[in-house]
Amino acid sequence: MLNGIHFLLSYACNYECDHCFLYCSPSSKGTFTLKQIKQVLDEAVKIQSIEWIYWEGGEPFLYYPLMLEGMKLAKERGFKNGIVTNSYWATNTDDAELWLKAISELGIADFSVSDDTFHYEDNIENLSKHAKNAAENLNITTGAINIEKPTVAMGMEKDQEKGTPVIGGGAMFRGRAVDTLIEGLPTRKLDSLKECPYEDLIGLGRVHVDCFGNTQICQGLSIGNFWEKPFSELISEYSPEEHPICGPLIKGGPAQLVKEYNLEHEEEYVDECHLCYLARKALLAKFPQYLGPPQVYGL
Repeated sequence: MLNGIHFLLSYACNYECDHCFLYCSPSSKGTFTLKQIKQVLDEAVKIQSIEWIYWEGGEPFLYYPLMLEGMKLAKERGFKNGIVTNSYWATNTDDAELWLKAISELGIADFSVSDDTFHYEDNIENLSKHAKNAAENLNITTGAINIEKPTVAMGMEKDQEKGTPVIGGGAMFRGRAVDTLIEGLPTRKLDSLKECPYEDLIGLGRVHVDCFGNTQICQGLSIGNFWEKPFSELISEYSPEEHPICGPLIKGGPAQLVKEYNLEHEEEYVDECHLCYLARKALLAKFPQYLGPPQVYGL
């Protein structure tokens, strides 16, 4: 059951991280308007199961007044607010409190801060520390997002056979990560990639929305466009088995997607996300209403 809507407030970001599954950068295009935010929130009320509204990007603090007004509108409609940020604005704790004071007064239930070497290399001051200190001073519940460069260990997890390579670090092999992080990593045979282990393709749970109207189950995988059909109707009418991408994924994972559309392929891939992302990229022209925007695929 859908209980969360994550606004990709903008695809623009002041960073251009190797692990970004949305391919965000300073040159990325697409930002919500206030009118668009109101429309989506009004539709969210109709769904009744929605509890959470998250403000993400890109980097949502780049559009600070818009984010604040969006949070206010969400609160007025009875939703809990959450934010995901890279903390570029937290140059010191005192100044970070200025940024967070209005957010604290509005009420925020979850504040997630990127705290990893993709954002803050050893020779760069880690601004997330200031953001977390300021949030703590304002009694804002804070969590850290720690994604590091991929590492490989042997049989470290309980569900892995001894001697089986296990990739750590937390990066998802979608978007820019496919172009920047997979070199040298162990791979698995295509016919073993028979499920989607990360996304709820049937019950949804949460979706990401962008200003272009994409209602994304996974980054770059949409169930339809809410500017063409009201958001509440898209959700109520979603039929996972009939969806041209989700149907095959439910039936047999990314391997089934390759088989069903007779896609060119390699024999091995790093994991399910790696294969699924490349298969979807190959199908962009065939299913533009369900796959996009193209910039999420580096195009």
